[in-house]
Amino acid sequence: MTRLNNDTLHHLTSDIAVPAYDRDSVTPGIVHIGVGGFHRAHQAMYLDTLMNRGEALDWGIIGVGLMPGDVRMRDALAAQDHLYTLMVKHPDGQYDARVIGSLIDYLYAPEAPDVVIEAMSDPAIRIVSLTVTEGGYNVDHVTGEYDLTTPEVRQDLATPEVPRTTFGLVVAALKRRRERGIAPFTVMSCDNIEGNGDVARKMFTAHARALDSELGNWVETDVCFPNAMVDRITPVTTPGDIAALATRFGVEDQWPVVCEPFTQWVLEDRFPEGRPPYERVDVQMVDDVVPYELMKLRLLNASHQALTYFGYLAGYRYAHEVCQDPLFVDFLLAYMNREATPTLAPVPGVDLAAYKHTLIERFANPEIKDTLARLCAESSDRIPKWLLPVIREQLERGGEIQRSAAVVASWARYAEGVDEQGQPIEIVDRLKERLMAVAGNHRDHPAAFIEQHALFGDLAKEARFRDAYLQALASLHADGARATLHALVEGRMS
Repeated sequence: MTRLNNDTLHHLTSDIAVPAYDRDSVTPGIVHIGVGGFHRAHQAMYLDTLMNRGEALDWGIIGVGLMPGDVRMRDALAAQDHLYTLMVKHPDGQYDARVIGSLIDYLYAPEAPDVVIEAMSDPAIRIVSLTVTEGGYNVDHVTGEYDLTTPEVRQDLATPEVPRTTFGLVVAALKRRRERGIAPFTVMSCDNIEGNGDVARKMFTAHARALDSELGNWVETDVCFPNAMVDRITPVTTPGDIAALATRFGVEDQWPVVCEPFTQWVLEDRFPEGRPPYERVDVQMVDDVVPYELMKLRLLNASHQALTYFGYLAGYRYAHEVCQDPLFVDFLLAYMNREATPTLAPVPGVDLAAYKHTLIERFANPEIKDTLARLCAESSDRIPKWLLPVIREQLERGGEIQRSAAVVASWARYAEGVDEQGQPIEIVDRLKERLMAVAGNHRDHPAAFIEQHALFGDLAKEARFRDAYLQALASLHADGARATLHALVEGRMS
């Protein structure tokens, strides 16, 4: 067994790829906030691929963590010289492994915020990238504006010299660069939000403007925020994954990453201070990300929500189990074909029919073992961004909404905290207490869930949506998830 670090790379077996470049020659060019599994399986992997070709060695990544759980990530990576293993799981049981070396440092912001600010103020840093989750942008779901009332934001605005939020840290660094006459870095969002770059611009500008109107105006006009679409299924690393890496490849890695073979990145080419030559490693550099972004959010991400609550209630615990069930596949394809696809514009170079079937194949990969619990988490940040836009557009065009409304009903039923076998459900959501309290009142007030204005706006007043939601919720209570899906697939709900 070989413990992973710089000194042991040459001891690894030949069936695991290792960096072909001298890591000592890599210098920082990117600061990345939110170093989770997805970033390490996606953006860091693309950069490592470039470095293996002898390119982009001045674009090394400095990772930044803000959450209490990030201390463990910092310590695990530091013990391995910031190396980690990426293990790709193929549906036929084949595993491929490679060591990624593009991450060269990791900073834990709560312990030393000024160190993080100073790192981002370095002229060598030309990109600050983000994977801070769908809920990490502090957006009011109803108004779409930056929420200035949260305790964390209020504290950052009161003490901007010791910020604790992503917004406070990034704005402080931009302010420092401006004062020093250094061009601003590009802020590159890689989160699953429609118009993620546009949203980031709006939120960071609002935070800056709350501190100093002139600074806010400068952020809005002088800082670039390209939009991006990112895609790779990356489940949570389990003890079994760590053991499988050790057994199959003889590597002792404290925190490897596992993922599917598929990967995609579509990125607006707006980087005034330069960027790595991403196009050489199959990143699609485009003028307009929107068609690709909506395709992914409304077909892949929303479909994950369509399968996860129904699947969990019916007794499944993994995405691949659900997508090997013909009933669920029929439902997912009907949602994609009849409700999501009509809201999409043509996507250059993409066969949508083939794309949708590829999604089912990806979801059904038995080696990934993506848990429904992971996909059910933080629904209050996901459903409003991925599924509700489909409902609203279909209502406007007079299109079908029965399946989308049923997905919302399945979320509401899931939020009751007990599955159809009477087993407790551990709800993971920032609004857990409110959601469970409202869902617990379904018998007396079945529309209470969708009447939460902060999540649904005025959708509860839309008669077609309200009726479809109530019909699906009643069916879930009376007949269960499978019977409800049968009725939807057979067209017995309208």
